[in-house]
Amino acid sequence: MKTKLQKILSQRKYIVLAYIAFALAAGILSMLSTKRKQERNETQYTRYNNYLIFKSSFYHLKEGKDLYVLHPEEHFDLYKYTPTFAAFFGALAVAPDWLGLNAWNLLNALLFLLAIYYLPFFSSYKKGLILAICLIELMTSMQNEQSNGLMAGLIILAVGLLEKNKYLWATLCVVFSIYIKLFGVIGLALFLLYPKKLKLALYSLGWTVALFAVPLIFVSAQQYISLLQSYAGLLSHDHAASYGYSVMGWLNSWFGYAGSKNVVVLVGAAAFMAPFLKVRSYASETFRILMLASALLWMVVFNHKAESPTFIIAIAGVAVWFVRSEKNIVNIALFTCAFIFTSLSPTDIFPRSVREELVNPYCLKAVPCIFIWGKIMYELLTCRAGLRKI
Repeated sequence: MKTKLQKILSQRKYIVLAYIAFALAAGILSMLSTKRKQERNETQYTRYNNYLIFKSSFYHLKEGKDLYVLHPEEHFDLYKYTPTFAAFFGALAVAPDWLGLNAWNLLNALLFLLAIYYLPFFSSYKKGLILAICLIELMTSMQNEQSNGLMAGLIILAVGLLEKNKYLWATLCVVFSIYIKLFGVIGLALFLLYPKKLKLALYSLGWTVALFAVPLIFVSAQQYISLLQSYAGLLSHDHAASYGYSVMGWLNSWFGYAGSKNVVVLVGAAAFMAPFLKVRSYASETFRILMLASALLWMVVFNHKAESPTFIIAIAGVAVWFVRSEKNIVNIALFTCAFIFTSLSPTDIFPRSVREELVNPYCLKAVPCIFIWGKIMYELLTCRAGLRKI
C-alpha cells in the first residue's frame, strides 16, 4: 500500500507545478535582489549576471565583437561558451530581462523534468523521487542562471530517445550539449551501448556540421575563425586556473597533490571507458542505467572548473543510481552523505563559517559524488549481463 508521500510523488502534476514554482521563484528573487559590487570593480551588477552574460553574447556576436574578453560595462566575468550557444540564445535575448530570465530558468527546469519522465526504466513514483532528490540542486543552478539543468536534461533525454530508437533526436541532444559545454562530449560514449552505430555516427556528424554553421548567419567566416581562436585561448588559460570541486580539487586539498590535471583526467577517462569492454552487458537495462549515472557524475567530478551550480548534473547521476540501487547500508550512507554535503551545503542549513572553513577548502561538496562514482564503477565491472534486449 502506498504511503501519502509515494502517492504525491507518483502524481506528475504536483512535480510539474513544483518545478515551475521553483524556476519562477529563482528568477523573481534574482530580479528583486539588490545589486552588488565586485572586488575588482566598483560598478554595481545585478544578481542575474550570468543571464546577462548569455544575453550580451548574442549581441556581441551580431556586432562582430570578441565574445571572449571582459565587457565590464555590461556584466562581470567572461563568456565561456561556444559561438553557437550565443547564436541560439538570441531567442531569449530579444525579450525584456524579466521575461527572458524566467523563460531561461523554465527551460532548464522543464527540459530536465521532461528528460526524467521520458526515461523508460522507472515507475512514476521513482521518477517523482528522482525529481524530488534533484530539486534543491536544480534550484542552486537556477539561482545562478546557469545552463546545467539544461545540460543534464539533454544527456538524460538522449538516453530516453536511444531506448526508444529515436536516434536522430538523441544525437541532436548530445551534440547540442557539446555546443553548450564541451564536457557534453562524454555523452557520445553512451552511443556505444546501442545498435546501428554507423547511423549514430552519421547523425552526430550531420548535427555537428549544422550547429557549427549557425553562427555564420551573423558573422563572416573570417570573424568566426577569429572567435574560435579566441575561444581556444580562453579554454587554454582556463585549464590552468583552478582545481574546482573535482577529483583534482579533492586530491589537492586532502593529499596535497599538485601534479598534472591531464594525468588525472586520463586515468579517469580510462576507468570510465573500462566497462564498455563488457559488450555482452550492453543488453542489460541495469548496466545501461549505471552507465548513464556514471557519465553524469564523470562530467562533474573530473571537471576542474566544477562549481556548486554544476552539481545538478552529478546529483542527477546520484539519484538515478540510488533509486534503482540495492538499499544496503553502504548505498544508503553514500546517498545520505551526497544529499547532506552536496545538495544542502550551499543552503542556509549550513552556517557560512562551516562552508568557508570546511566544505569549500576540503572539497566536501564533491567528495560523496566521487565515492559514489567509484561505487558505480565497481558495480559496472562486477554486474552480469541481464536478459532484457534493446
